[in-house]
Order: sequence, then C-alpha cells, then structure tokens
Amino acid sequence: MSTQDSSRRTRLVAALAVVGGLTAVVATTPSFAAPEDAPPAPERRKAAYTSPFTGLPAKQNPVLAVKIDNHKDARPQTALEDADIVGVEKVEGGLGRLFAVYSSKYPDSLGPVRSAREYNVEQMRMFQRPALAYSGAREAVVDKINKSPLYGVSHDDHPGAYERGGDNEPPHNLYGHPDKLLAEAPEASKADDIGFRFGDEPDGGKPTDELTVDYGASTTTFTWSAEEGRWLASFDGEPAKGTSGERLGGKTVIVQKTDMPPDSSGETPYIKTVGSGEATVLRDGKAFTTTWKRGSATGDTTFTLPDGKRMPFDRGQVWLAYEEN
Repeated sequence: MSTQDSSRRTRLVAALAVVGGLTAVVATTPSFAAPEDAPPAPERRKAAYTSPFTGLPAKQNPVLAVKIDNHKDARPQTALEDADIVGVEKVEGGLGRLFAVYSSKYPDSLGPVRSAREYNVEQMRMFQRPALAYSGAREAVVDKINKSPLYGVSHDDHPGAYERGGDNEPPHNLYGHPDKLLAEAPEASKADDIGFRFGDEPDGGKPTDELTVDYGASTTTFTWSAEEGRWLASFDGEPAKGTSGERLGGKTVIVQKTDMPPDSSGETPYIKTVGSGEATVLRDGKAFTTTWKRGSATGDTTFTLPDGKRMPFDRGQVWLAYEEN
C-alpha cells in the first residue's frame, strides 16, 4: 500500500470515529418531552366581572329599573338595599319618588311600585334597553314608553308579575317579582358602562356631615356615618329603613343639578338628564364639586373634577338625587 493510500485510510477511520461518537451522543441525549401522565398546564383564569354600577364583583345580568313609591304611606320600602343604584326624583306637588336599578342581584320581591313619568324614557336610555317596571302612567307617557326601545313592564299589561300585599293600603302596596318582570323582557340589556368610575378618594374634598335635597313638600337627607362608612338616608326628617329593618344609604351620593321645566302635562317636572351642569359627589365624609355631562339619551353621564380628571366613586351602592337649578 502506498503512503498516500495509507494516509487516506487513516483520515477515513478518524472521520468514522467522529460520526460514531456523535451518534452515541445523540442516542444518549435525554428527551425533554412531558411524560404522558403529567398534569395539563394550568388554564389562565378569566378576570372577574366588575359591576359598572357599583365597582364590585358581580355577574353581568340584565338591567331591571323600577319606579318606587316614596309617599309617607308607602314606607318602609322593600329591597332598596339590594339595588345597585337608588335614584331620588321630584314629581308634581313638590313630592319625591324613587327609582331603583337592579342587576348585580335580584330580590324575591320589591316595591311598592308606582307610576312612570315622561322623563323616565330619556333617563332610562342610559342603560340602553332595560326592563322598566311601573304601575300606571298618563296615556301619553305609556304611549311614549311603548314606542321607545325600553321594555315597559307595567302592572296594567303584565299583572302576573305583581301582587298586592304588605301592611300598606292601596295604591301603596303593589310589589313586583324580578324573575317574572324580567321574563317579560327577554332581551333586556345587560349591565354596561354608564359613565361611573370607581377608585380611591381624590384630593380636594370638603369635609361634610350632611346634605339635604329639598323638593318643597318632601326632603331627602344624607348623613355621613363614619362608623358604617356610608351615607345614611332620611326621608322627611325620619331615618329611611327597609322592611328588613336595614337602614338605607349608599357609599356614594350624587346630587345632580339640572333644569326641571313642566312636561307635556304642564304639571309634572321634566327632569333633564341630557346636557351638563354642576353635581356634588359625596364620599368618605367629604363633598366634591364636579361637572356632569351627558351628550345624548344613549350616552354616558360623566362626572369631572375641576382638574379635568374623572371623579372616582367609592365602591358600593350609589344614590343619585336630582336637584333643580
């Protein structure tokens, strides 16, 4: 064998040795595949839904708005403490009436339920297409409700969703059942953003113990309770309580100033909820001056501080009282 052939053979043997070594390494390299009995990777948790009405965890349920009697003979009311939002409105004769908005949870019954007003159509459109429970109204108001996108669930048209009961005399003893009311509004809008914002207390609040909204023939007063950490409501100077015995009140109170010209009847105030104006927001024992603004019936109502930032509410039930400019 020539020297050249010997050299070629030597290089070939060396190359085969390297390949063999690599094969051995590959063959002995451990597999990193997960064993068949390994537990599956944990699923990413879905973020909990937060109510746009209270800032608290909740289910995204349909919205049920109810007109609630606040005549002295209608008190105490049932299940106002279960509402996400409680509203105070001026009606004819300087009297007050309430509305309650339910979505986070529904009580077995609520009331006493009373009549609707013309402005409720525009007002309730902030919830897009909610169910609106009421008992009676002027023919022109009923016609307006029926022609609107609202689900009007009146006692006249759906008596099976209501019952008379309790200790009050008619007409202050009509109560509605949310499950039956919502059954008549199968596509009622679910809770969605209406402009409320929730968060820590901002700077600039004025320490306040009490604030009263006076309609002439009725008053609603909100008194700060440091012990309970909320604003306790009183009607006509008397502590407001539910039939459960629980004192009524909210973590945040909005006193929204607006124009209230006569409606088409010439007797009932038409509370303007589209537009802008001043609003006082109560939270944490303080009063904050804000500006409210709502561009259209289906638009959000925003509450803005003097520095241009959105006013954060305290988390929990919100009370909204309309006050005439």
